[in-house]
Amino acid sequence: MKLFSFRGGIHPYDGKAMSKDLPIAEAKAGKELVYPLQQHIGAMAKPVVSKGDRVLVGQKIAEAQGFVSASIYATVSGNVRIIEPRRTVSGSMVDSIVIVNDEQYEEVEYPKRKPWEELNAEEILEYIREAGIVGMGGAAFPTHVKLSPKDPQAIQYVIANCSECEPYLTSDYRRLMEEPERIVLGLKIVLKLFPNATGLFGVEDNKMDAAVKLRALTQDDPRFKVCICKSKYPQGAERQLIKALTGRELNSTKLPADVGCIVLNVDTLYSITRAVCEGRPLLHRIVTVTGDAIEKPQNFAVRIGTSYEELVEQAGGFAKEPVRIVSGGPMMGNALPDLKVPVMKASSALLCMTRDETEQYSPTACIRCGRCLDACPEHLMPTNLAELALRWDREGFLKLNGMECIECGSCSYVCPAGRRLAHAIKAVRRTIIEERRR
Repeated sequence: MKLFSFRGGIHPYDGKAMSKDLPIAEAKAGKELVYPLQQHIGAMAKPVVSKGDRVLVGQKIAEAQGFVSASIYATVSGNVRIIEPRRTVSGSMVDSIVIVNDEQYEEVEYPKRKPWEELNAEEILEYIREAGIVGMGGAAFPTHVKLSPKDPQAIQYVIANCSECEPYLTSDYRRLMEEPERIVLGLKIVLKLFPNATGLFGVEDNKMDAAVKLRALTQDDPRFKVCICKSKYPQGAERQLIKALTGRELNSTKLPADVGCIVLNVDTLYSITRAVCEGRPLLHRIVTVTGDAIEKPQNFAVRIGTSYEELVEQAGGFAKEPVRIVSGGPMMGNALPDLKVPVMKASSALLCMTRDETEQYSPTACIRCGRCLDACPEHLMPTNLAELALRWDREGFLKLNGMECIECGSCSYVCPAGRRLAHAIKAVRRTIIEERRR
């Protein structure tokens, strides 16, 4: 059997056994839910409710501002307590709508949809835009924007990213195992937008049971192909997945559509199905709560706005005091000072660890072993880039193609000297990006 892959990458301990075989559990919402107005790339959403207003489940509480933006919906019924800045997983303070949950869960009446086969491209895109769907693999790019390339006829591949290569995360895997029909239907709906495209499912070979389900559902449709990828990190990164499945290469100046590809996350496809077929906006997502500090690791179906604190409690609390708490995976997630932050549209996991091997020794000088060069999926020279970054030599950093770094952390992981290569590169790269935006 051919395994699709790319050059470079690493094989960290995956930690998935903690939660992969447990069915998705419905998480209970807390007494207070927080909805940051910036849960996506692009313009911040604008509140359409005020303090004291009563809202229902599925009611729009913030309207998208401009094309690259996304609306936000209440996931509980209750009253708006206040609109004020609240801390998010990124550490920044963001204006947020705070709703007191009345625990009645009264819902709006969702609009009836005609069969998706009868919809045209404009109707499908409008339903996706109105539902507030964003990329739920972490990027949070508004999905209707991604599905609106300049030339839809030029799109040859729509790729369902089923890799989930980040260690410990199993939310996409559980969605594939429990509701594969909705994932396949989501991809069928997207293919209506791109008449010349083939649908590819990129599944790592450590998820063969999920691949079997996808093949059974698509075996009679020649538009689909289930591709088995070699299990390694970062196989699920957009550039690496496109390279592995199609042989086409991207750099930081291009979008996937520029090489005839669209890539969508599993939970994004699920949300597209709910929006187009049922008229439901984006209200829930699957979150993996795991790590050796968690009493009962679990995948939860979570109402957006729920506090991470509530999820830890429902996972049995801490078995041991955590040394490190991370929103997302260990390679690209954000370390959290506490759990008083809300689950947002792109929140995939909460990882709580009792020990951190990187704390057992201090970084030493580079020994010129070259391991970071072998591991880098973008074929860069991480040790040289890190030295330039530490000297704040931006001209040299750009000459060595530092902007091509995807911030995967592979270089830091393999470094025997314990150097924080990715951290240094990321700091300069983010600064340059921000300066260019200004």
